Amino acid sequence: MRRYRNAKIVATLGPSSSTPEMIRSLFEAGADVFRLNFSHGTHEDHKKRYDIIRSIEKDVGRPIGVLADLQGPKLRVGTFETGRVILSTGNTFDIDLDDAPGDNHRVSVPHPEIFAALSPGVTLLLDDGKVRLKVESCDKRQARTRIEVGGVLSDRKGVSVVGAILPLSALTAKDRIDLAYALEMGADWIALSFVQRPEDVEEMRGIVAGRAGIMSKLEKPSAVEHLDAIVQLSDAIMVARGDLGVEMAPEEVPPIQRRIVRACRQAGKPSIVATQMLESMITVPTPTRAEASDVASAIYHGADAVMLSAESAAGQFPLESVAMMNRIITVAENDHGYYKPMNDAARPASGSTIPDVICAGIREATRSMPVAAVVTYTTSGSSSMRTSRERPSAPILSMATTTKIARRLALGWGLHSVEAPQIASVDEMSVHACEVAIREGFAKRGEIIVVATGTPIGVSGTTNTLKILSA
Repeated sequence: MRRYRNAKIVATLGPSSSTPEMIRSLFEAGADVFRLNFSHGTHEDHKKRYDIIRSIEKDVGRPIGVLADLQGPKLRVGTFETGRVILSTGNTFDIDLDDAPGDNHRVSVPHPEIFAALSPGVTLLLDDGKVRLKVESCDKRQARTRIEVGGVLSDRKGVSVVGAILPLSALTAKDRIDLAYALEMGADWIALSFVQRPEDVEEMRGIVAGRAGIMSKLEKPSAVEHLDAIVQLSDAIMVARGDLGVEMAPEEVPPIQRRIVRACRQAGKPSIVATQMLESMITVPTPTRAEASDVASAIYHGADAVMLSAESAAGQFPLESVAMMNRIITVAENDHGYYKPMNDAARPASGSTIPDVICAGIREATRSMPVAAVVTYTTSGSSSMRTSRERPSAPILSMATTTKIARRLALGWGLHSVEAPQIASVDEMSVHACEVAIREGFAKRGEIIVVATGTPIGVSGTTNTLKILSA
């Protein structure tokens, strides 16, 4: 099941994609990692889908990644006496902690944390920014706002606070229950929503304790302000453009997306671009030309993966959406201008450690010789991710010593992940690398392969050997 592309596809499962037949078809069409969205569905729903994925993995003999996406805090207004009101631009509108149903003068916002963070001048966005309020005065229980953009507001619509960091943990009580379940189930990645500051990731890391990779979702302007620290503490980053676009002007999102992707590339951490990538394919079988360009742009900028949300989870054309994304990526990567900017202007400076130098040598080898494949032998996944960071011009066959790491590496750019047996020596590693490269269809007898490993064998972080072999 070799992929003839480097960037990966994350496909969300849901009502439209829950049967064994559909999930198998999505994998065959190009999905590398499946996302289980804990904002919807029951634990039993997610477990059924997880078991189907593992059954398919056994059949195809290739590790498949599973991403459990936690819901995070959901801030909402209360209810209205009539179910909905019309707010007029220029009028005042109060929010408070009173549970009484609201009207066109006030409504409950049952979140004390919001009032603790408010100050005059802070902006509140309601219902994904359709209604915009500016705080004029406030205390710990209520606030008077001026309606800057009016409109219809109905029960339990979302609230976003712009210009303030809320004293909220990124993990709610529901998230903690879901997290425990996802880890017990065996998820390879956990996506943390509502990240505001590095401390949110540190809290998550203490709970996960290495049992899964931590993917921080950047959807708050405050998170972008702490970008480098959050990237360093995370194992991967998701550019969650939907919520990010609510709190920022639309024209600000593309440069921020590119900045995040570059920061991840520099750190050697996978970046995933998500939200509304092929949105029209929820209801029609083909995307707009703008959507196709959006996916291709993420690939040109160096994203490790692109993600489908409602398109594959609840849309009418889940299989067509994955197949379309696969084709867009493949064509973009076959563009003659693809590798030069990836390897020159966008390439991060190499690190000064021995593993960094070895992986930089791999990149140069693939540019100078007709290398059929790069083979990395990894215990923790770090050598494979370092190699992926360098974007060599040959496919990377990542041989992991455990199923757990092999599945996690399914997300990395250019990584064809397989599980390898324990190896006793570099010579044995070389023989096995040649055998696997031929078996997996990456090389033919006599073709050149490049092998990166370390001594002592099987010790994490010891990559210190680069061998160039004839398969």
